[in-house]
Amino acid sequence: QVQLVESGGGLVQAGTSLRLSCTASGRTFSGYVMGWFRQAPGKDRDFVAGISRGAARIYYADSVKGRFTISRDNAENTVYLQMNSLKPEDTAVYYCAADANGYTLTVRTTARDYEYWGQGTQVTVSS
Repeated sequence: QVQLVESGGGLVQAGTSLRLSCTASGRTFSGYVMGWFRQAPGKDRDFVAGISRGAARIYYADSVKGRFTISRDNAENTVYLQMNSLKPEDTAVYYCAADANGYTLTVRTTARDYEYWGQGTQVTVSS
C-alpha cells in the first residue's frame, strides 16, 4: 500500500506558474509508476503526465506539452508537476496516482491502470 498526498494548488492568474507536489508513504517509492491527472467539474478525469520508475520515460497530454514538466525525486518519495504558462482551461482538481505494476520503462496514461490515488489539489486559473 502507498498513501499519496498532493500539495501546491491554488488560485493564480493566467500566464503564471505553479508547482504541485505529491509525497508518498508506504512501500518503496521508486517501485511505482507515477502519474498526474486532472478533473474539471462535470468532466472525466484526464491524463496530464506520467513518469516511469526511474524517470527515463515521460509522457504528456498534448494539451500541456511544452508547458508542464513532470519529475520525481525517489530519495524524497515525491513526484512534481511544474506548470508554466497556465491557462483558464487548466482549472481542475489535480490528482497524483501510483501503480506498482509494469516494467522499468512503463508509463501509464489511463486512470483505470493506476492502483492508488491522492485526495487531489485544486488549481484555479483566472483570466
